Amino acid sequence: MAVSTASRLNHPLLLVRLADGELHSGEWLAKQLNVSRAAVWKGVGRLRAQGVEVQALPRRGYCLANPVELLDARRIGAELGPERTAQLRKLELLFEVDSTSTRLLGSAPPPPGSADACLSELQHAGRGRRGRRWIAPFGSAVAMSLAWTFSDGARGLTALSLAVGVAVYRALVRAGARGLSLKWPNDIWFRDRKIGGVLIELRAEASGPAHVVIGIGLNVALSAAARREIEAGGVRVAAVADACAQAPSRNLIAGALLDELLSMLGQFERDGFAAFRDAWTALDALSGRPAQVLLSGTAISGTARGVDEEGALLLDTGNWVQKFVSGEASLRLNEGDT
Repeated sequence: MAVSTASRLNHPLLLVRLADGELHSGEWLAKQLNVSRAAVWKGVGRLRAQGVEVQALPRRGYCLANPVELLDARRIGAELGPERTAQLRKLELLFEVDSTSTRLLGSAPPPPGSADACLSELQHAGRGRRGRRWIAPFGSAVAMSLAWTFSDGARGLTALSLAVGVAVYRALVRAGARGLSLKWPNDIWFRDRKIGGVLIELRAEASGPAHVVIGIGLNVALSAAARREIEAGGVRVAAVADACAQAPSRNLIAGALLDELLSMLGQFERDGFAAFRDAWTALDALSGRPAQVLLSGTAISGTARGVDEEGALLLDTGNWVQKFVSGEASLRLNEGDT
């Protein structure tokens, strides 16, 4: 595993000193960083411009609004088994990026059997399904993308997002989360609220290997203000911390995600969705509940009946059971369903 740390900022070492959330004087910070107090002041301004909430108390110093566990390659790597460590060709940790998935899509794909991963503290153009913006306040989320090459092309990949959901669930259980469920086709839920989602982007030709980039966004811990901002967009939101008895570690989550994703991808390539269908069905948040599929502007109502062997949603409309393929439709609980 090769580790690359990069940043479009020169040296965000000021952030490292402030990450504990404690109040630090400008004089102390200047001495620690071997710079002038004016340079510290300018550094605070740059951090604020990038979306980091730094508070300044007159004549006392600076602190972050909340302590932050910064990404750490060593701690992330500690969650990977030896086989998965060998599979991970590159792990890139960034301070800021437009989109981790865009970065990987713009790079040469890894050879079959190996993967490239990218994580970032700040993501300025994170996206979800249908081009929606994904909001991830600094220090409160995990934004990760993983590139993988399927040697057999795009055949059988329609259910990949469901298998990814199972891997994400297993990783979050390792981090201490309980009571999670999965919503077709690519959301992770806690008590009918969205903790995170999966976005899969594919580049493949008619014949030959398929280059897949799996983007995962997870809310780890959210302030009341962040929840209000996200829910203003119509999403009922939750965080991993809501499902944990103790505050979860971002690095543990990131490492467990990589470990479970790499394990899943190898098995999916060998056995397809069949290896994960039972696990996904057991976590299906909508099975047996009234639901509505929005397709090309038309709402189709019925009762969710799980998925078929290819991962297609089964919706019982009363007259017959209709199938919907991932990527075609959005699923919503009927109004009033609890």
